Amino acid sequence: MDRARFEALVGEAVASLPKSFRDRLENIAIIVEDYPGPEAGGRFRKRSLLGLYHGVPQTQRSVWARYPFPDQIYIYQRNIEALCRTEEEVREQVRKTVIHELAHYFGLSDEEIARLEREN
Repeated sequence: MDRARFEALVGEAVASLPKSFRDRLENIAIIVEDYPGPEAGGRFRKRSLLGLYHGVPQTQRSVWARYPFPDQIYIYQRNIEALCRTEEEVREQVRKTVIHELAHYFGLSDEEIARLEREN
């Protein structure tokens, strides 16, 4: 899949969020990369990493601190494509990954996200 089409799927995923969540997105950049780079550090197995949130979660922000740089969500196109066979599977995985990383932006841990996924 070419980059423009993949980025359009990322945009669709964000647009599909309820308005109440979209309205709370501030100073955040969603970046599509082929594979994890230096932003992932050595903390993750880079071939299996589909997305990464880098920033200060909303629940940890102080009203006194200034956050001049945007939080960043990285979505890794080639890793997602490696898991999927069809464009529809890519669309579903992109949406799931975007939502997962935005959940971190809103302050949820991996454990809390997994629990919510099991409940739904």
